[in-house]
Amino acid sequence: MAGNDLIPDRSDFTTADTIAHIWNHLGLPAEFVSSLSLPDADRHSRSGLPSSFKIGHLAQSTIALSALTAALFQSTRNFSIPRITVPLLRACLEFDSEKLYTLDGNKPDFSGGLKSFGGPVQKTADGYVRIHDGFPHHVAGALKILGLPPTASRDDFRSDLLKWKSIDLETAAMESNCVIAALRSYEQWDALPQAQYIPSIPIHVHKLESGAPLIPPQPPGGSDRCLRGIRVLELSRVIAAPVAGRTLAAHGADVLWITSPNLPDLPDIDRDLARGKRTAQLDLTTKEGKAKLLELAKDADVFIQGYRPGSLSAKGFSPLELAQANPNIICANMSAYGNQGPWGGNRGFDSIVQTGSGMNVSEAEHFGEGDAGRPMPCQALDHASGYFLATGICAALYKRATEGGSYEVDVSLAGTMKYLRSLGQFPGKTGFDCPTTGDQEIEEYLETRQSEFGELKALKHSAAVEGFMPGWDILPKPLGSDKPEWV
Repeated sequence: MAGNDLIPDRSDFTTADTIAHIWNHLGLPAEFVSSLSLPDADRHSRSGLPSSFKIGHLAQSTIALSALTAALFQSTRNFSIPRITVPLLRACLEFDSEKLYTLDGNKPDFSGGLKSFGGPVQKTADGYVRIHDGFPHHVAGALKILGLPPTASRDDFRSDLLKWKSIDLETAAMESNCVIAALRSYEQWDALPQAQYIPSIPIHVHKLESGAPLIPPQPPGGSDRCLRGIRVLELSRVIAAPVAGRTLAAHGADVLWITSPNLPDLPDIDRDLARGKRTAQLDLTTKEGKAKLLELAKDADVFIQGYRPGSLSAKGFSPLELAQANPNIICANMSAYGNQGPWGGNRGFDSIVQTGSGMNVSEAEHFGEGDAGRPMPCQALDHASGYFLATGICAALYKRATEGGSYEVDVSLAGTMKYLRSLGQFPGKTGFDCPTTGDQEIEEYLETRQSEFGELKALKHSAAVEGFMPGWDILPKPLGSDKPEWV
């Protein structure tokens, strides 16, 4: 059973049930769900993702929802809904897309940071922690808390960790510029005050201001994709929010990815997630940078932000301020723990939420080989949250077209975690009796194109839309290659 007082029991849901459940929650026309085709749905053995969690179910349902809502918006232009097909295996592969591309034949390298100091979790005085090491300043912050220099050895690192209790180290990280999670069980997570604030439905869409219905005109020759004519500002890094932007781009949106010149390039992740996007840089610590972003927002349909809750609001870009500047805007927020509760303003990432919420402990218990914690085989929370955010955005575009107004969309990694947990887990070790997908089978779903970084071979989008051609026109390029302007 998946349920308790905090976690609804959806363990008997099929993939189609999950899609219908979230679709109905969003208040969308029920008859359109019948346009979906889900090959191999609920056949875990075809997912290629060995896990106790129903990741294949989550992958197929979230990608299908994002494609179906994009087509729903397009129906306001052509008054019909096309057939949507999302095969299970292709959806599962796309949940691992950042690991499956090659650049000039070379695979991405994720061995940096603190990974050379040990496994995914590190031993403390009373348990284990996970230290996020995706950004150099997070690594530097963790070493600073431990009182270690950047040149610290593995032995020094492990020795100093043993001087800390897990919760104390997690708390110290929350008070500084780094991200650390204590490894918890479900019971320990459920006892936290923050657990009470995590919604049971992973997508929240609400109207900010009323207005007249608006359907942006389709550009000439723009009938090949559902979101042609939609302008998207994306302010994000790492995986979850960039997946949302990449998904909107696959369906034809003009996505302008705004990054900070004060943050480093993350080449191994950015090369995959930048597909379909123009890229410009603005320094929001300057008046000029903020003025330019506001100018762009006034002509945008969608404003995606994936930074810590409150960080952009502090610079004058709260959803209400954006709606005052642009009464037709859709503000989409991606966060770790939502924007409410004692952890509402905290930084967080997929691996951190997995560690702190009990998922890794439960995965290890199901695997049954005595590990303290075991990560899922892919960044499932990141990818699912990205597709959930794209779904919420497209639902808001449909509502804006039919009802008018500006909207806010909220998705959190913890909300996705809660939904995945509610689907239940495969009993014992049975979920791990699932063969991984071989390179030869993956090859069928890759496309090879020339980028500014070299020959890029990467996954095609897994959703097929009858009569349309989802995909990416723009290939990855160096950050800041484009001017901060609409085309």
